[in-house]
Amino acid sequence: PPAPPGLKTLSSYIDLPKTLALPPKEIEYIWRLRHASLPTSLCAIIPSTTYLRIQATARKHPHFILPLPREGSSGAEIHFLQWSFPAPDTATVVFTHLAEYKLRGEFSQPHTTITMHLELMKEKGLVLMQGQVLEGRGVSVEEARWLILCLQKFYGAEDGDHLGRKRLLERFSQGDEAFKVEELVDEAEKII
Repeated sequence: PPAPPGLKTLSSYIDLPKTLALPPKEIEYIWRLRHASLPTSLCAIIPSTTYLRIQATARKHPHFILPLPREGSSGAEIHFLQWSFPAPDTATVVFTHLAEYKLRGEFSQPHTTITMHLELMKEKGLVLMQGQVLEGRGVSVEEARWLILCLQKFYGAEDGDHLGRKRLLERFSQGDEAFKVEELVDEAEKII
């Protein structure tokens, strides 16, 4: 089926038939080069096995919060993330300041949006990620990268890995009163 209006598919960025003929290392190089000159751009190449773990967790836990440590303070700023799967070959995550989300709900403005393109997953074993940090929304590109790293560590943990992270995801999704932001911050600090 065609992508919903306004959704950019992988073919909006690269020539898909030509790309399918390339080895994975060249695809990775081209993808990174494609995004290197844009200062607010984010990109990554995710092995399909890692992405499938992340996706399975995201479908169970489409909403979560992640801490962003603030230099010069002992605290962290909390960010809300939302997964969506708008097309069969696309997954999207938006990141919003939690305070903004609490204030405006579904009308809140995200500061970072990332999209995973799955078109190369079967043939090449790769998922191409691209995203954008919106200027003036209070998050730098480096901070957005940190949030994406946290997302990968919380959502992509293999079975038996980091049971604390999995427990936090489950407690948050269930609205369990045992969910503690302090534990979330502690687990995120272990990622460093």
